[in-house]
Amino acid sequence: MAISQRVVGVISVALAMAMITGGCTKKNEEAAPATTGGGSAEQSGGAASGEAIKVAFVPKLQGSPYFEAMDSGAKKAASELGNIEWLYQGPTSADAAAQAQIVRSFIQQNVDVLVVAPNDPDSMAPLMKEAADAGIKVMTADTDAPNSVREAFVNQATAEGIGTTTAETLMQAMGGTGKWAIVSCGETAENLNSWIEVEKAYVAEKYPEAELVDVVYSGEDQARGTQMSTDLMSAHPDLKGLLGQCTTSAVGVAQAVKDAGKIGQVFTVGVGTPKSMAPYLEDGSSSGSILWNVENLGYLTVWAGQQVAEGKPFEADNKVNDDMSDVKWDEASKTLVLGDPLLITTENVGDFDY
Repeated sequence: MAISQRVVGVISVALAMAMITGGCTKKNEEAAPATTGGGSAEQSGGAASGEAIKVAFVPKLQGSPYFEAMDSGAKKAASELGNIEWLYQGPTSADAAAQAQIVRSFIQQNVDVLVVAPNDPDSMAPLMKEAADAGIKVMTADTDAPNSVREAFVNQATAEGIGTTTAETLMQAMGGTGKWAIVSCGETAENLNSWIEVEKAYVAEKYPEAELVDVVYSGEDQARGTQMSTDLMSAHPDLKGLLGQCTTSAVGVAQAVKDAGKIGQVFTVGVGTPKSMAPYLEDGSSSGSILWNVENLGYLTVWAGQQVAEGKPFEADNKVNDDMSDVKWDEASKTLVLGDPLLITTENVGDFDY
């Protein structure tokens, strides 16, 4: 379903008022984290005596198009900024215990900066404190652990901005009425849960004739997301909308509608990567994908890690490079915000290579 100029205007206004997941070993195995990228150790800064700053990132899930795009942007930053050794390793499934094992490995290596996108922020918090106690600078990126000792959160966009955009796009496709459901991923993922709260509140206030019938969790498993969406359509034959809350369930909900032959009857919107969503946008099984420039998020993560390692404070407005000339820093929440979310449709999906 095409998004009209009026819809885009509505979303833009809402955003203005308001201000997108493997190569490691499995759960019981360990491997040395991969090193990717890097700059000259002879430049100023460095961890000690001109050594390169080791910035390690542990994503929710390695191997997904989303986090691989972050890794690509981070490698670019490590090359351009110099004096950075970028390390990237995540679990092969969105498993908090497997992720914790990799974090422990980086602590043992005594990296300079540890960045985590925690699957379970509460269980990760003690490990992050262990890292800080060992003298390691600790950050989060993509998803937060707000009750931890992290010094900065590199956020893709505000929860209000993302939740408002996803909800408004879906409601416009549905005509603002009818039953809808959410297929999220990690049940404890702080970023996804914060978006869901915004979506619930936004729809309840703006679209009282729309009814949220269920929120289910597919655990970053695309096939499971498809099956859960199929089950939701069976349980609610008059279901009108499905929202895929992460990059795997965004594809999952659209695939389920396509498989069921319900394009034009059940509308979907997801937080999906452009390449994965392109065929669904083209055939109408998805009415829109909401994301941001994921490579820029990876670049910003490395830049922030360098700043923290060198003891440089963030400004209220930060120029990272020509593409990111106005990155906001909120001192109260210690959050860097990449910018506003992006609505991806058939008109701009071809602009991205991930």
